Amino acid sequence: MRLQAGQTAPAISLPNIDGSAFDTRTLAGRAYMLSFYRFAGCPFCNLRMHRLVSSYAEFRDNLELVAVFDSSLENLQRHVAKHEAPFSALADESNQYYKAYRIERSLVGVLRGMIFRFPTLIKSMLMGNLPTTIRGSMTTMPADFLIDGDGVIVKAYYGKDEGDHLPMSEVIAFAMRSVSKTAT
Repeated sequence: MRLQAGQTAPAISLPNIDGSAFDTRTLAGRAYMLSFYRFAGCPFCNLRMHRLVSSYAEFRDNLELVAVFDSSLENLQRHVAKHEAPFSALADESNQYYKAYRIERSLVGVLRGMIFRFPTLIKSMLMGNLPTTIRGSMTTMPADFLIDGDGVIVKAYYGKDEGDHLPMSEVIAFAMRSVSKTAT
């Protein structure tokens, strides 16, 4: 069963892309978005990372980002380091937290994404995001969780296909609401 708004977000402790240890408990008191991605070479995932890095300045003072990949640390460094993300990108090779967050797998979702998001797939590949190695599950679906400063899930968004993430407008709106709550 999927996690839902109002539930406490399970804590995560994983290796960060720079090799350091990362734990979501260090974010206590701060709102954050936790995003689960497919394998590190996924073109859709790398395009989303690019968009988040590009938009980060709009909300970085109000919202932390944490990206989790179905990947080994070595593979994460190989494919995702190029984004130079100013936020944490974590490797969950054993899928421990994918299970804790009830991240879904779907062959239909993969096919749906390839068909209906084909222009997005091509755009990402033209940007150099080629899936040269697939280490991780091809059928993992993305998911995004907006989590408040108390560690409670405010929104749980489970992607319907391999390129389906929470719209950036909702991420930015949550960041703005989060800053107004801390100001009061």
